[in-house]
Amino acid sequence: MTATSERTSPGRRLILVVEDEPALADAVIARLTAAGFDTVHAGDGPGAVAAVREHKPDALVLDVMLPGFDGLEVCRRIQREQPTPVLMLTARDAEADLLAGLGSGADDYLTKPFSMRELIARVQALLRRVEVVRQQTLQHARGVDGAGGGDGGALRLWSRVRGGGTELEIDHAARRVRVGGADVHLTPIEFDLLGCLARKPGVVASRESLLAEVWDWADASGTRTVDSHVKALRKKIGADWIRTVHGIGYALEAKQEKGADGGDGGEGGERSGDESGDRGGDESRGASGSGGSAAGAGARSEAEGASGGASPPGAP
Repeated sequence: MTATSERTSPGRRLILVVEDEPALADAVIARLTAAGFDTVHAGDGPGAVAAVREHKPDALVLDVMLPGFDGLEVCRRIQREQPTPVLMLTARDAEADLLAGLGSGADDYLTKPFSMRELIARVQALLRRVEVVRQQTLQHARGVDGAGGGDGGALRLWSRVRGGGTELEIDHAARRVRVGGADVHLTPIEFDLLGCLARKPGVVASRESLLAEVWDWADASGTRTVDSHVKALRKKIGADWIRTVHGIGYALEAKQEKGADGGDGGEGGERSGDESGDRGGDESRGASGSGGSAAGAGARSEAEGASGGASPPGAP
């Protein structure tokens, strides 16, 4: 069953809320409306797909557990028909479940219970990113390099841990990534995350700085989101491109192509053999090692206050 509210004006963004728990759906819709969005609501999987076809929303807030078929299937179907930004809501916080959501085509996720303030911030960040991608696509189609100087063209990097034989190419104007000459499909967030790390190859970026720059969200309770997206990015471009620095953040294990920028490209110099040898240990521990339980506790605490005490389904 689907309940709808029409766009009140052409300038307002329309958000499809897909949630089968009435109390949570009402709370999310009320907060989105207060933030200036129009909303459409669907309470099951088939209704969600039908609502996307009928209303063509600007973004989805999509629960994973739904009657009919689940949110993962909803996401797969709508992305095949009409790619749309998706913020997924999930009560499952296991890494495999989060990666399954990102793998189905979702751009971002929130783990229940969550702060309504963070939900609005995430939706706004998704829509801003879509607009940036749209503008860059138009500029590329017109043959105009993107603004920002060095971010306009293709950046070629070489792996520090593969003997220099594998190239990573990041084309900011076309928003295209290739590894070893093969195209790699990334979500907008994954592309922005990789681009952020690639600005300073070999230099560690903290989780907090990545969260602020890529997600426009400065609350440390969201750092687990960074970990999950790094994990998803590693699966696509290759695990050894990104090094984990436990308790701090991540670094792109690459050096710029010699002569590409008028220099020798060796910004960080060559890594020592010992550091390369330690690489495997970092990878095996992965991105889930630091800050997970503390981040979850912070998000739960904030959610109870910001959402008026509403307890989403599946919440601890």
